Parts: sequence; structure tokens; C-alpha cells
Amino acid sequence: MRIFAFVTVAALALPTFAGAQAYRAVNNLDVIALNGSRFEVIEAAGDGPRGMWCAAADYAETRLRAGGRIYILKGRGAANSVAGRKSVVFTTNPDSLPQGPFQSISISTSQVGAGLPINHALQFCRFEDYELGILR
Repeated sequence: MRIFAFVTVAALALPTFAGAQAYRAVNNLDVIALNGSRFEVIEAAGDGPRGMWCAAADYAETRLRAGGRIYILKGRGAANSVAGRKSVVFTTNPDSLPQGPFQSISISTSQVGAGLPINHALQFCRFEDYELGILR
């Protein structure tokens, strides 16, 4: 009975992506496509803003084949796709922002409209990923 209870609790603790296929970014953060140019980076323990921007840039470059900028559409808060987790929603389309885009001088995940060039955000990925050839 104890084993059954443990397995049941463990299964319920696994993140569930609401019908979406997760993309595993170069820094092991999950990214969920929302629609069009919008995507959600799921926060993990120990990853701060640099990790979130890294995952967003990796996804934008690899999956969306984007080469311009990424912007925060929804600042750090409750995830849309995974219950009980935090996330940041990014977009590659500045026209979808509720207010105009702007360049941020600080690396934050709370300012809606903050944007960075994808190549700049990729700089936040760990150097070891480049050395191992993991980063594409």
C-alpha cells in the first residue's frame, strides 16, 4: 500500500504541460509554445533572469528560426501551462506587446516590453554549453 501511495504522489508531482510539447532549452529549462510568436519559459530552481533569457533565446533561434529580438510579454508569474510553477512569457513580435517595446539596461524578467537581441540573450547561456557543442 505504501508503494502504491508513493507512486501515485510521485506521478501527480510531475509537471503537466497542458497538451503542449515542451522544448528543452540548452540550459535544461522547458519552453512551451503558446501560439504564433508567443512562448513560455518555465522557471526551475536556481535559474534566475539570465537563465530565463538564455532559454527564450535558444527557443526563438532554434524553433522559431527568429534572428531579431525577443520581448517579455508577461512578466514572471504563475505559469499558463504548468500548474504550481512560475514562468515568463516571451514573444518575437513587438506588435503583440500591450505597450511599446523598450531596451532594458538591467536583466529582469518582470518588465513587460523589455527586449533583447537574441544573440545578446544567448550570451547568458553557460560557456560550457558552447565548448561541448550543445548550443546550436
